[in-house]
Amino acid sequence: MTDTAPTSARSYRLADVVLLQRVESLAIAALAVATYAWLGQSWLLFALLFLAPDLSMLGYLHSQRLGALIYNLGHNYAAPIILALFAPVIGPLAYGLAAIWIAHIGFDRMLGFGLKLGRGFGETHLGKLGGRQERV
Repeated sequence: MTDTAPTSARSYRLADVVLLQRVESLAIAALAVATYAWLGQSWLLFALLFLAPDLSMLGYLHSQRLGALIYNLGHNYAAPIILALFAPVIGPLAYGLAAIWIAHIGFDRMLGFGLKLGRGFGETHLGKLGGRQERV
């Protein structure tokens, strides 16, 4: 089955998907912040560590490929979820660190900073950073 909709109609559907992903990311970030508040942990720690996952960008100093790999490891939900799963062994601080990490990822995705494709920092799974979405 082929899509016979005009290009402009198809681009609206793509834009709707990107908007939906950004709203979803906002909801995830808000839930992570609410969870952190419920945990009652230090807001100073939250402020100090909120941008810590962005240290993964240092991999780009070596190469685009390594940079994308390290960035993606620090910006996917699996890593903080695994940390939270080990919290009963590690201790309650792990829940707080996981919430901070998830809040950061949600905030980044809400702004359009997706997982990197390895073709440069601006090429993400959510589209090109700072540019218009490609039409399909």
